[in-house]
Amino acid sequence: MKLYIADGNPHCIKVLAALELTGGTCDTAVVSHEEKVVPHFTRPVSPALLLPDGQHLFSPNSICQYLFDISGQKATDATNQWLEWEATNLQPAVLQSLHMVALQGKHVEAAAVMKEPLNWLEQSLSKKNTPFLTAVSPVHHKHTHLCLCGLRLMLQSLHMVALQGKHVEAAAVMKEPLNWLEQSLSKKNTPFLTAEDGEHVMTVEEIEEAAQIWSEGLKGSPAVTERKHPVLPQEGKRNVLLTSALPYVNNVPHLGNIIGCVLSADVFARYGRLRGWNLLFICGTDEYGTATENKAREEGLTPQEICDKYHAVHADIYQWFQIDFDFFGRTTTERQTEIAQDIFWRLHGRGFLLEDTVEQLRCESCQRFLADRFVEGECPHCRYPEARGDQCDKCGRLINAVELRNPQCKVCKETPVIRSSKHLFLNLPKLEDELEQWLDKSTGSGDWTANARHITHSWLRDGLKPRCITRDLRWGTPVPHEEYKEKVFYVWFDAPIGYLSITANYTDQWEKWWKNPQQVELYNFMAKDNVPFHSVVFPCSLLGAQDNYTLVNHLIATEYLNYEDTKFSKSRGVGVFGDMAKDTGIPSDVWRFYLLYLRPEGQDSAFSWSDMALKNNSELLNNLGNFINRAGMFVSKFFDGCVPEMLLNEDDNRLIAQVRWELKQYIQLLDKVSVCLRDVSVCFMCLCRRQRAGTVTGVSVNVACLLSVVLEPYMPSVSHTIRQQLQAPPTCVSAMLQNTGTFICTLPAGHCIGTVSPLFQKLENEQIEVLRKRFGGQQPEEESAKVKARVETKPSAGAAQDASVNVNADPERAKQLTALVAEQGNKVRGLKAQKAEQSVIDEAVETLLDLKKQLSLAEGKNPEPAAQKRKKK
Repeated sequence: MKLYIADGNPHCIKVLAALELTGGTCDTAVVSHEEKVVPHFTRPVSPALLLPDGQHLFSPNSICQYLFDISGQKATDATNQWLEWEATNLQPAVLQSLHMVALQGKHVEAAAVMKEPLNWLEQSLSKKNTPFLTAVSPVHHKHTHLCLCGLRLMLQSLHMVALQGKHVEAAAVMKEPLNWLEQSLSKKNTPFLTAEDGEHVMTVEEIEEAAQIWSEGLKGSPAVTERKHPVLPQEGKRNVLLTSALPYVNNVPHLGNIIGCVLSADVFARYGRLRGWNLLFICGTDEYGTATENKAREEGLTPQEICDKYHAVHADIYQWFQIDFDFFGRTTTERQTEIAQDIFWRLHGRGFLLEDTVEQLRCESCQRFLADRFVEGECPHCRYPEARGDQCDKCGRLINAVELRNPQCKVCKETPVIRSSKHLFLNLPKLEDELEQWLDKSTGSGDWTANARHITHSWLRDGLKPRCITRDLRWGTPVPHEEYKEKVFYVWFDAPIGYLSITANYTDQWEKWWKNPQQVELYNFMAKDNVPFHSVVFPCSLLGAQDNYTLVNHLIATEYLNYEDTKFSKSRGVGVFGDMAKDTGIPSDVWRFYLLYLRPEGQDSAFSWSDMALKNNSELLNNLGNFINRAGMFVSKFFDGCVPEMLLNEDDNRLIAQVRWELKQYIQLLDKVSVCLRDVSVCFMCLCRRQRAGTVTGVSVNVACLLSVVLEPYMPSVSHTIRQQLQAPPTCVSAMLQNTGTFICTLPAGHCIGTVSPLFQKLENEQIEVLRKRFGGQQPEEESAKVKARVETKPSAGAAQDASVNVNADPERAKQLTALVAEQGNKVRGLKAQKAEQSVIDEAVETLLDLKKQLSLAEGKNPEPAAQKRKKK
C-alpha cells in the first residue's frame, strides 16, 4: 500500500492517526496540491490510498475504515459517532457558512450557522482527554503538524467569530491559510477570493527599503541591448534553450493547439529576455508522415507542395498571434536527414537497436500500411470507441494498432487486414536504468509540471518495451540501412530530432546549444499527449547515441482546451482556428490574454464566448484599462501633461512597498514557469484596484508604467502602447525585472507624457452572439439569415420592453455572474461605508450595473428595463 498526503490538508491528519492507531505499515509520500495520484480523476485529490490491487481509496473516512478493517481491529462506537457527526453536521455547516460569507457577504448569518456545531465540538472535547488526533508517530510529525495547523486555525477563527464575536481577530488568525487558499483557488478560476483578501502585511524594514529603491529611479540601470543573431551560448550567462512542440504541418492549429504549445512558450521566452537571460526560442512544422501524404492526395498536390503551403499558413498564424520565435523552421531539410541518420548509426553501433517482425494493419483499398493515427477502433482497455492506433485519448494507455477492436481505416472507412513486416526497434529496456538515473536528476532539480511527472512515472511503472522506429511509408526521413532502404523513420523517432535540425538550419554552430549540457538549460513546452515521447523515447535516443547531447531540464505540459461544451472540429466548423481569429475583429492581444487566462494547467478547460466577453469587459476594460487611462488623463488634464512633484507620505511609501512585493511574487511565479494568467493576475491586477494609487497622480502613472512591463510577455502590443503613451524610457523594462524585482520611479516629476487614449474596446453581447453562432458548427442558411437580421436590426424601445425572454440563456454563465454581482455589490457597500471618493464609488457602481446587465442576458431576460439613466453633472 502507498498513502499520498499533501501538506496543509487537515483531512490527512485523520488518516495518519488511523494508520498509527491500527499499527499499519505502508509507504507514505507527500505530493503537491496539483499532483494527480488517482489516474482516472480529472483533478488532484488527497489523501489517497493505493491498494495492492491497484485500486485507490480517496475518501478520508473510507481510508480510516479500511485501515481498521485490515488490522483486525474494530472502530469504537465513539469513533464512528465522530465520523458520522463530521460528515452530516460539521462539513455541511462549514460549506454553508463559507458560501454565505464568500458569495453573499452574510457574516452574521454565517456565524449563526456555525454556532451550534462549534458549541457541540467545544463541549465534547472539553469533557475528557480525547486522543483521536494525538496518537501520531514522530515519523509523520512534520506533515502532521502542518495538517493540524490548518485545522486548528480554521476552528480557532470560527470559534472567535461564532462564540466571541471577534471578527477582526478571527480574520488575523486566518490570514496566512487564506493566502495559500487564494493561490490554490485562483488556479481553478474560482472567483471567491480577490487579491485584497490575502494582502501581505509590510514590515517597517520593507517599507523603508522600497522607498529608498523607488527614490533612486533609473540611475545605474542597464542599457537596452538589441537581440543579435545568431543567439549562441555565452560564458557566465544563463543560457536557455526553449522549444515548443512541433505542430503537424497538415493541420491548421486551433486555439487549443496555440495555447498548449507556442503561446505558452512565447510568454516564457519574452519573460526570459526581459530578465536578461541569453535565450534561444525555436520551433517549426513537423512535415513527414502519412498525414501529410493523405492531405496531399486530398488536395491534388505533392507532399512537398502541401508542406510548403501549410508551413506558410502556420507561420502567418503565429506571426499574427505575435509569437516571437528566434527561428521557425521545418523538418523536411537536408540537415534533418543528416542528423537523424547520424543518431541512428550511433544507436546501431552501440547495440541499442533490435530487429523484429511485426503484424501491421494494411488497408487493401488504399494499398498501404496504415500509420497509427490513421486507424481507429475500440480501445482494448477501456472500450473507448475512437481510440487511435498508438494511444487511447481517454485512458492514456499505449496501444498496438492490431489490438484495436473493430478497426477502421480513417481514410476510406474500410476494415484493414493484418500483414507482417520486418522493422527496427529502439531497445528501451536496455536504456531504462540510465534513463531513470537521468530522470531522477532532471525532475528533482527542474520544473516539471505534475502531469508530466505522472505520465512519465506511469510509463516507467509499467516497464519500458522496445519501441519501433521504422515505418512502411514513402514520405519521411529514409532509413540508411541497406535492409530497410524502402522504409522511413517513424515520426516520433524522427520529429523530436527536428529541434536539432531546425537549430542547425538557424546556425551552423548548433552543437553549442545541443551538445552542451553543462552550460545550457533546456525547456520543452507541449500538450500532455506529447509527454512520453519527450520524457522517455527522445531522451533514450540521445542517451543511447552517447554524444553529450543536451537533455530536457524543464518539461511543461498542459491539459486540453475544449471549445464551449465540445471539441474543436475543422470539418464540422466547430471552434476558432488560428486562421479565423484575426477575422473576428478582436485584437490578438485580447486573444492572448484570454487563452492565457484559461490555460489548462491542472485540468482541462473550455473556451467560452460569454466568459471571454466578461473577462475583456471587466478585467481589461474596467480594471486595467480604466486605471491606466485615468492615471494618464489626470496628468494630461490637471498637470499640463507633466508628472507632478511627489511628496510621499507614510501611506504612499506603504503602497510602493506593497507594489514591490507584488512584483516579487510575479517574478517568483514566472521563474517557476507558471505562465497562466490566473496565477500572475493575482499579482498585478490588484495594483489597478488600490484606491490610494488613484489619489496620487505621480505614483499612479509609475504603477501604470510597471504594469506595462509585467504585461509585456502576455500582451506585447498593449504593453508597447502603454509605454508609448507614457513616453516611458526604454530602460524601464529591464530595470524593474532585475534580480527579485525593483519598483522604481521611472517617470519622475517633470516627465512629459504623450497622448492618452483607451487601450481596450468593449465586446458587445450582439457581437459575441454572432461569433458564437459563426463558430458553433454548420448552421442552416435560414438560421444564419435570422441571426444576421437580429443583429443588424435593433428593436425599438417598446419592443425591448416586451422581449422579456431570450432563447439564448446561459445558466452556467448566470451562476458565475450571480457570484460576481454579489461580490461587486459588497465592494460598492464597502466603498460607501469607508466614505471613499465619489469618482471611485461611481466607477464601482457602473461596473455593478454592467454585471447586472450581463446577468440578465445570461438568464434569458432583456436587460433594458433594469437599466437606469444616470443624472448629468
